[in-house]
Amino acid sequence: MTSPAAPSPPEPEPAAPRPRRRLTAEARRSSILAAARRAFTETGDISGTTIKVIAEHSGISEGVIYRHFESKDQLFYEAVVEPLKQAVDDLVAATATVDRDQPMTPELQLRTMTGLYRQLISTLEEILPLLGLVLFGDPQVARRFFQENFAVAMDRLAEAWREVENRYGFPFESPDISARAVMGIAFILALESHHGKGFDRHRAVSLISEGTVKGFFPPLEPTRKRR
Repeated sequence: MTSPAAPSPPEPEPAAPRPRRRLTAEARRSSILAAARRAFTETGDISGTTIKVIAEHSGISEGVIYRHFESKDQLFYEAVVEPLKQAVDDLVAATATVDRDQPMTPELQLRTMTGLYRQLISTLEEILPLLGLVLFGDPQVARRFFQENFAVAMDRLAEAWREVENRYGFPFESPDISARAVMGIAFILALESHHGKGFDRHRAVSLISEGTVKGFFPPLEPTRKRR
């Protein structure tokens, strides 16, 4: 007589699905901004890129976007304008205190200019695709962005440089042109860094920093600093 088969061991219960980790509000805003940059860049049309398209790129609903941003204009502003504005804010703040601990010397001038170029190039490269769309796309958008943001950023930088020169008794006759030259050079180097094969960024920044200091700025003498 055949003995009855042993009962099969009970199948293990399926593991409970792990709860989805909820993003913090700050992380969610960052992910939406990244999706907005991708959407604006891929469509190549800032005016025609809708909140719906941005939502599809971020994998969330339009309602979630509207909980963090009031409008597409705010998304665009924070995706493109804010990084540029923040970079200039940092540069102006650094310029204002550059000789706080020690008087300005030619060596400190060069170090400061090198740091300025590195920061500007990094910021411009980060927003380069959108920056190109804004500056060379819709003429009305381009004009408004340049007048209200790009030109203002360069003027603020120029004024910060003027104040440093004044502390040493040097008349700085064209800081507006100097600031525009520096911004233009940084923009080209950002393009080179982004698209150029084998581009030596360190060498470029070193050479252009030295050339800028010698070409646009007088050598400052520490003993001339005004109290």
